[in-house]
Amino acid sequence: MPRHLMSFALALLLLYAVAAEAAEYGPGVTDTEIKIGQTMPYSGPASAYAVVGHVEQAYFDMVNAKGGVNGRKVKLISLDDGYSPPKTVEQTRKLVEQDEVLAVIGSLGTATNSAVQKYLNAKKVPQLLISTGATKWNDPKQFPYTTPMVPSYQMEGRIFARYLLKNRPDAKLALFYQNDDAGKDYIKGVKDGLGEKASKIIIAEANYLTTDPTIDSQIVTLKSSGADTLFTMASPKFAAQAIRKVAELGWKPLNYVTNVSSSIKGVLEPAGLENSVGLMTALVQKDPVDTRWDNDEDMKEFRAFLKEWYPKGDLRDRNNVGGYLTATITVNILQACGNDLTRECVLKRATNLVGAKIPLLLPGIELGFTPDNYAPFTKMQIARFDGTNWVSDGQPISADDD
Repeated sequence: MPRHLMSFALALLLLYAVAAEAAEYGPGVTDTEIKIGQTMPYSGPASAYAVVGHVEQAYFDMVNAKGGVNGRKVKLISLDDGYSPPKTVEQTRKLVEQDEVLAVIGSLGTATNSAVQKYLNAKKVPQLLISTGATKWNDPKQFPYTTPMVPSYQMEGRIFARYLLKNRPDAKLALFYQNDDAGKDYIKGVKDGLGEKASKIIIAEANYLTTDPTIDSQIVTLKSSGADTLFTMASPKFAAQAIRKVAELGWKPLNYVTNVSSSIKGVLEPAGLENSVGLMTALVQKDPVDTRWDNDEDMKEFRAFLKEWYPKGDLRDRNNVGGYLTATITVNILQACGNDLTRECVLKRATNLVGAKIPLLLPGIELGFTPDNYAPFTKMQIARFDGTNWVSDGQPISADDD
């Protein structure tokens, strides 16, 4: 072999050796694969959210078909927990101790994630972009390995309260909520936002358990209170029941449904679109069926992705967007890690996302994680349902706007 070629070959070998030596791998990582895990309610009372996991899997399939992340395929192990905390514990332990995933990403549910938060933080396993907005997830000092992806429930509650104080200061408000940490978080936000006027404005409260067969009796009780405004915090199945029952009773309150149950496909259609006209909510994402975004490049990419990689996904189901965003951010985090695919680096990248370009967020809405603040969003957009789409009402507001 000519000397110059031999020198070049030797240089390449040295380069590869240095690169290999520089590579840092955590559990679940090889030269060709990055293994991550999650739990999802593919069965049980919250199974309407299962589409989130399906979309994330489809997104990683697309990424892998295009060469993966820095040459490595992303393997998502997504296990059914039935929205049951004991099952979540069992499945999460399997992911960590048997499958040895690098991180747990996008797992859904407040009670379910609560059941494994201490375990994952003790093991120093990143529990990232979880699909729940409980305020307690923003606790970088006590639980540095846990970050949320959903807007803070308390923040959304305060935003609705601010809307009432400005636009309906004489409202007679009834609160309907899921009797768990998520529901109580929302209600605390509403009451904190109303401040000293809460005791005057709130005239009735009722809650439900996810094991309840129906919530009809609770809605009847709230109507009889004389309330002209209703705050509905429920998972998709029960939110649809509540909207439908309100209509059956001929009750016409200003009905606010929380962001987590604002899907046209998953909630409003089962409730009846005619029963949903006039509903209010608060959003951070663009609506895939809103014609305003037909020429938006991010929306074009999303629609093309759904058509090719998850064709049974319905554009009217905004849970598709949630899964897409989580998967997009996950890939950004892994790409930023380069060859330092350790749990420590993943956490560092996941908590330094201020200014990151994230697709499909509404104008004026930004994602921003910092090491000292794990709240993913600080603003939301109030919107009303017109029978076809969610229509923005004013500009995005924060819980602390004047």
